[in-house]
Amino acid sequence: MGWWKETITIVKENDPAARTSLEVLLTYPGVKALAAHRLSHFLWTHGFKLLARMHSQFWRFWTQIEIHPGAEIAEGVFIDHGAGLVIGETAIVEKGAMLYHGVTLGGTGKDTGKRHPTVRKGALVSAHSQVIGPVEIGENAKIGAAAVVLSDVPPDVTVVGVPAKVVRIHGQKDEIQIKTIEEQREASYYSSKL
Repeated sequence: MGWWKETITIVKENDPAARTSLEVLLTYPGVKALAAHRLSHFLWTHGFKLLARMHSQFWRFWTQIEIHPGAEIAEGVFIDHGAGLVIGETAIVEKGAMLYHGVTLGGTGKDTGKRHPTVRKGALVSAHSQVIGPVEIGENAKIGAAAVVLSDVPPDVTVVGVPAKVVRIHGQKDEIQIKTIEEQREASYYSSKL
């Protein structure tokens, strides 16, 4: 399946408002931003850094979605609405991830190296969530709307709040497991700051 066909299919599977392929192609800014990013990323990885940045900024103007050309975004990612979404230079977004409007996959200042999040396969990052730093969002994890994520999120959990805390594991509320995971996340966060 080609990139365009797969992308349109994913939108139609995930958005009940998407009626036709033509409508998705012409009116979905997430599709346009992801398509433009493919060219920006190609230019970036082939040494045309300024041209890549200019291209990405042009599409930022048209889509209200800012994706740094250095970000690695797999095929099969779904961006719904997208306005205000920002993806930083060293971010990695794997196949099947879903990102909503206002999401930031951002860095924490002037650090060098890997400084933006990694969003694993099938993860969902809800509207206006802020995922900051080189944290990992595990496979099929869910980030609640407006959450602020500062430490790794294990696979198959749901986190909400500021800062984000685990509230479900595999869709269930298991207080003992949640407490254990939260203690591990907190210890990991503080050890990374030393």
